[in-house]
Amino acid sequence: MNTPTAIIIGAGIGGIATAAHLARRGMQVTVIEKNHWPGGRCDRFVRDGHQFNTGPTLLIMPHVYEDEFAALGTSLGEQLDLTRVDPTYHLVFDDGSQLTLTSDLKRMCDQLEAIQPGSFEGYLRYLSEGHRHYNVAMEKLVEHDFRTASEFFTFNNIPLLFSLKPLVQHYHHMSSYFTEPRLKSAFTFQDVYMGLSPFEAPSTFSMMAFTELAHGVWYPKGGMYSVVEALVDIARQAGVEFLFHTPVARIAVEGQRASGVVLADGRHLAADVVVANADLPYVYEKLLPADHTAEQLAHKQFSCSTISFFWGVDKTYPDLAPHTLFLADDYQENFASISHLRGLPENPSLYIHAPSRLDPQAAPAGEDTLVAVVPVGHLDDAGAQDWRRIRAGARQAVFNRLALLGVTDVQDHLKFEVNYLPLSWRKRYNLMKGATHGLSHTLTQLGYLRPHNRHHLYHNLYFVGASTHPGTGVPTALICAHQVADRLSEDLHLPARDLTLLKQGLASRARADKSEEDRKTGHAENHMACTCLTCSMSLRCLYPRWRDELPVKGIERRFFQVPHAPWFRRFRRVLIVEPQECRLTMSGFEEAGHAPLVLLLNRTMLQLGGNGLGNDTPFIVRCRTRLRNG
Repeated sequence: MNTPTAIIIGAGIGGIATAAHLARRGMQVTVIEKNHWPGGRCDRFVRDGHQFNTGPTLLIMPHVYEDEFAALGTSLGEQLDLTRVDPTYHLVFDDGSQLTLTSDLKRMCDQLEAIQPGSFEGYLRYLSEGHRHYNVAMEKLVEHDFRTASEFFTFNNIPLLFSLKPLVQHYHHMSSYFTEPRLKSAFTFQDVYMGLSPFEAPSTFSMMAFTELAHGVWYPKGGMYSVVEALVDIARQAGVEFLFHTPVARIAVEGQRASGVVLADGRHLAADVVVANADLPYVYEKLLPADHTAEQLAHKQFSCSTISFFWGVDKTYPDLAPHTLFLADDYQENFASISHLRGLPENPSLYIHAPSRLDPQAAPAGEDTLVAVVPVGHLDDAGAQDWRRIRAGARQAVFNRLALLGVTDVQDHLKFEVNYLPLSWRKRYNLMKGATHGLSHTLTQLGYLRPHNRHHLYHNLYFVGASTHPGTGVPTALICAHQVADRLSEDLHLPARDLTLLKQGLASRARADKSEEDRKTGHAENHMACTCLTCSMSLRCLYPRWRDELPVKGIERRFFQVPHAPWFRRFRRVLIVEPQECRLTMSGFEEAGHAPLVLLLNRTMLQLGGNGLGNDTPFIVRCRTRLRNG
């Protein structure tokens, strides 16, 4: 029996991961990439010793990476050297006030209460909602490959209209938690990851702020391009062949099948299946025979674009955090200018990345590497945008913002500048309209309503990438890759995905692997069943003893006395659990003469966390014990 063959068009994250999955299932796979190297928009370049990641700059949703690397026969720890980034972001507002986003709840409490008294309680409720949205959305929407309308439009999915709040605008929904505009913007800017304005995004995307704080923001050594390198190594070990600097002119079709691809030099490469990892609207417009789908896609809502500045400077700026966001007071006007006027806001919000804070190899000794990203509108079909003028305005906006932090001499110390405009994104990566996140994630472009991963006519032509379900971003591209590989394998009757290592990866995150009967033996009096606040994993508590009951806000609580280890002295009553992946901590919470260390979250006991990630670090937990009205 002949080995089935597959051609992947594009060596982006989704294309490489799909190739690796298919090769591991016995296919002969060739990846064809128009550029000289892999990665797609998750790209990198080095100049004069300065290392720049041109696409994503941080790793979020680490659980997805764990699961997807496990499904590829390896582990996240083997492939990437990760550093935890906490604080995650340093936010700066127009009036000079600042907010440092961190998973340390004590620090968050102090900062939030200083900006808006009473806001910390709203913050905890917002995290609780984000926790629910994350779990439900991942299970019901993101990880589900909707192949038919009947799988999406079901009675079982009707409750999602209420549990995920997709019909409620995200920014307006923030009034349920905060009254201060600065706090509303601080927990909605993550919608830009989806290419969305918070004034158009569904409230479902509170899951993004939650996962950053609860699961952590991480930096892989070498930057996000190390994810590309890891996937390429996995693919090559599985037998995947890569052809670089090889543009594809069109996808060859015969009847109702794709027969292969025709390269720009005229060569024809045949294959049993074709997987397009190029931007989906580009594929339909440039690579396939003309039909109504190309026109339909052109009229869909596209994400914003960016102007990115890559600067090598001959001095260091140690006061710049790894990730700094400047958020404008005229927040709504900012997004209106981008989404509707397709231009640069008068006072733009923007992002500064200083990778050498996390990886000294990103810049030569005594120098700095800086990346500035300014969101702008995507390319206008009329072509009326003056990008030279817009670029000059964006550059000056960056310098003005840096001056708020006392950084006023970057221009004097520039060694060189490289900049990407929407025109650059279109030329380098074939992104239609220069939209850096592909199709936007509006309500009518989510789930089954988002373009599918298989062509409606050519059933051996598949799609993987940002504009295909489940959507944009590196984690979702990895999910999309295995969904495409699963569907293709079913169509060709290939061996199913080996779930052994994936199950091992999932099991490694479960901390309560003992049965209830086991818990009743040995140290039964010192154990109590708990559930983690952030991931709902069952946890095994160490050494708690019933201490007493104290009324807190009308609800009686049970507290625990712990061994008198030196680093516990600041806490009188705590609950210790085995360390796991949840990253919310509460280091340094002092009683200061009032009630013991307790916070309320949905009538649930929520107690301290530790100040590190050591083997004896306690984490926030949610107790299964039923609470009684006081």
